Amino acid sequence: MKYRCKICGYIFDEEVEKKKWTEVSNSYVCPMCFVGKEMFAEYREEETPKEKESKRIFEHAVLFDEKNLGVAKDDAICIDCGICKSTCLERCGLNFGEDTEKCLTCGQCIITCPTGALKPKNEVEKILEAKKAGKILICYTSPAIRVSIGDAFGYEAGAFLQEELIGALRALGFQYVLDTTFGADLTIMEEASELKTRIQDNGILPMFTSCCPAWVKYAETFYPEILDNISTCKSPIGMQGIMVKEYFTKQMNLNKENVFTVAVTPCTAKKFEVRREEISGTDAVITVSELTKWLKEEKIDLKNVQKSSFDSLLGEGSGGGTIFGNTGGVCEAALRTLYYFLTGNDFNEKQLSFKNVRGYDNVKEATIKIGDKELRVAVVHKISAAKKIIEDVKNGTSPYHFIEIMNCQGGCIGGGGQPKYPEGMESVVKEKRIAGLYKRDETDNIKASYQNPDIKKIYQEFLIEPNSEIAHHYLHTSYKKRNK
Repeated sequence: MKYRCKICGYIFDEEVEKKKWTEVSNSYVCPMCFVGKEMFAEYREEETPKEKESKRIFEHAVLFDEKNLGVAKDDAICIDCGICKSTCLERCGLNFGEDTEKCLTCGQCIITCPTGALKPKNEVEKILEAKKAGKILICYTSPAIRVSIGDAFGYEAGAFLQEELIGALRALGFQYVLDTTFGADLTIMEEASELKTRIQDNGILPMFTSCCPAWVKYAETFYPEILDNISTCKSPIGMQGIMVKEYFTKQMNLNKENVFTVAVTPCTAKKFEVRREEISGTDAVITVSELTKWLKEEKIDLKNVQKSSFDSLLGEGSGGGTIFGNTGGVCEAALRTLYYFLTGNDFNEKQLSFKNVRGYDNVKEATIKIGDKELRVAVVHKISAAKKIIEDVKNGTSPYHFIEIMNCQGGCIGGGGQPKYPEGMESVVKEKRIAGLYKRDETDNIKASYQNPDIKKIYQEFLIEPNSEIAHHYLHTSYKKRNK
């Protein structure tokens, strides 16, 4: 038998080594690249049909194809090192081999690809075509990108560049620039209301968050048994897009058929999400890396751009919406609003501590007392770290009421469409991005979603109340089993 290193391709041949692989010590390291024994897999001599059809034979790299909506691969510069496969195994707990149908499109492999062969599926051309056709361009920006885009323009990691980002987008030709943090506030209003109902009416618990499309696809593919545990709320982009088309256009007296909407996001999986038949409203998704490339091609530098602010309607969100961009932020934002829904009082930061759901540990848990209720919550970032928690839910043994799961380590600030990190600096950069979002939250006068004046207005004028019939029609979704 032969065993191949997934990183460098070194082959351990039992016949040559005169030793069985099972007899090799667990402390063994690859003599070529020094990774551990766990990064070796049984060597397969046979080619798969998919490999035989490809232009080149790739034995180590993931075989992405045109059907993948989030990730594109340039075979010409792929060196077949296998780092993409090992990244998927380490971060997502998946080992595809040649099967990419189950790809989460999370793009973590893009971040670790050493040659740039992997990149987000580019959608800038769609925007340029819409602009040429005379469409009204409207974009909305995810919370996490304002603390990451500066990396590509020489700023300190974690620098909060909201006004510079908006100015750059206007310079590219977007007539309206909105904030998906507003969509995050909408998500919290619906999600906290849903959680309240499940708790009070003995509904299905624990309830999982639903804002991460890679996590949702993972559950649909590998754990369809727990789909009823996932909140039915659309993600912030899912809510923002439909509200732009159905509410914003009417308020602004725009013909929605002449509007082209663009989500600017750290996440490649959003490209897959907005093309789900259950989700509508967003015409294109571009990542931070696509945006920075476009800006540089247009010779637009954040350091020289005219600063600007979001358009007022569906504009900025709350501090709770802002921290959506990092691990623990969704859980904390939901609990801030749930506290109000359950008690009728504003949450008090001194009395209601969220420190246990913050931080960079892959699994965090806390018990939060709200009135006479004690809620047990868990926060997980990195899918591979979530398996035990998911298994407990599947088996009916979970102790939690509410569970936040994000696919990418650090949350959205670590998305596959973010600028790459200097070698060895990934954790440092991510923690600075997280700190940048929390710093903004500290200075924000509006801390919780229910306090946002624009949120109050949209419910008064359009949605009536959280979880109303019309809110369910526009803001909630359903899931499907993908384990066939």
